[in-house]
Amino acid sequence: MARIRHISGKKRAKERAAVVLAAGLGTRMKSSLPKVLHTINGKPLVRYVVEAVSAVSPQRIVVVVSPATNDGIRKALAGLPVLFSLQKEPKGTGDALKTAARKLRDFDGTVVVVSGDTPLVTGETLETLLALHAKNREQLSMISFVAGGPHSYGRIVRAGSRVAAIVEDKDADAEQKKIDEVNSGIYAIASSLLPLLKEIRRNPVKGEYYLTDLAGIAVKKGYTVGAHSLGNERELTGINTPEELYRAGHYLRERVLSQLLEQGVSFVDRASVYIHPSVTVGPGTLIYPNVHLEGATSVGSGCIICPNTRIVDSTIGNAVTVKDSTVIESSVVHDSAAVGPFAHLRPGSVIGASAKIGNFVEVKKSVIGEGTKASHLSYLGDAEIGKDVNIGAGAITCNYDGTRKHKTTIEDGVFIGSDTQLVAPVTVGKGAYVGAGSTITKDVPPLALALSRAPQKQLENWALRKQQDRKRATARKPMKKGG
Repeated sequence: MARIRHISGKKRAKERAAVVLAAGLGTRMKSSLPKVLHTINGKPLVRYVVEAVSAVSPQRIVVVVSPATNDGIRKALAGLPVLFSLQKEPKGTGDALKTAARKLRDFDGTVVVVSGDTPLVTGETLETLLALHAKNREQLSMISFVAGGPHSYGRIVRAGSRVAAIVEDKDADAEQKKIDEVNSGIYAIASSLLPLLKEIRRNPVKGEYYLTDLAGIAVKKGYTVGAHSLGNERELTGINTPEELYRAGHYLRERVLSQLLEQGVSFVDRASVYIHPSVTVGPGTLIYPNVHLEGATSVGSGCIICPNTRIVDSTIGNAVTVKDSTVIESSVVHDSAAVGPFAHLRPGSVIGASAKIGNFVEVKKSVIGEGTKASHLSYLGDAEIGKDVNIGAGAITCNYDGTRKHKTTIEDGVFIGSDTQLVAPVTVGKGAYVGAGSTITKDVPPLALALSRAPQKQLENWALRKQQDRKRATARKPMKKGG
């Protein structure tokens, strides 16, 4: 995200600011959650918008909130350098921008205004609007588009090539309803026009102050107002209903997958793959059906991601194979490693280069060294495991004593036999061997062999005697009376 800096000293006419209108509840969503806090691919709508306006390098970003949305939006935008402006009562978009203008009193430049429910708008589209705004020397510019089918968008009423007014659908007459050019609600406004917000009058029907009325006021005062058809309807329209949220998610998903295809990523069946916009994937990687890549995940080049896999907030190196039905969370997998099938890397795990984590192996907050293999049926928690270690089937690091977690250290070149329990805290020295079926409670010196088995007993002919006992018991059993 662009670094936001506040203006001080001499003002510059070409500065940029951004206002995100996010005070509305969105009752048509039929949810107690404010509209802009609904998510697409795990990210709130308002965060998409703030990231989009950040792409045009504004000197400050003001987010307008209401008492009902304040706490949730502050949490959703945590870590982003934004200012918040509180609209105490729901008096409409004109009042919302007037509220934000208090944070822009010392600002001289262009203000881009975007609704917090338009998560699909891109920084490129906003940059194009700002460029046209400057090129045409307009004081108020907006993005328009041609709406398809029935709609309730505000109509762009023109006088020649210039905008004369914006008329809301509910206020439009029969002729105005025939206009197919409509308002997106995205504006570039010269800061010198902001004082005109006080001239907007309350709409008699809804009792709100419409920001769209600013266009007519500006025209009457001789300012230049323009509308520019940019982007497409899907990108520019707001989210108001669960159906629109669903469609927006699919549109965003397709946009992400198309970009990855252009970058050299291959899909067996893209229709079943879900990848968040924040994810990066290197060229030459093959992704199988029903794969989910989420959050701050990075996948390198030449990887194979097999079916039914979910990777979240993790870094996957180059030439990694993630086999079927594997879950990887907040972990790192280095080059040429293999994970799965049916493996689970829990948060804090680091898998070394060329290491192998196999069937039904769970790793939690552990470092697995280069070339180490844990091929099946093991739990490795709170462990530091060196290079070229062999972890036998059924091995467990017993890291929890009921109160605290403890660390297991296994040094380079160790062989851990099958069905071994390592009771932490414990260290197995370099090159040591641990025999199968052992429970290790003490440190094992380097190059040693550790065994902890009960002596094996063999009772000769035990099975034969067992059979004879059964026969005798059957012979003594009394017969039942009657039929």
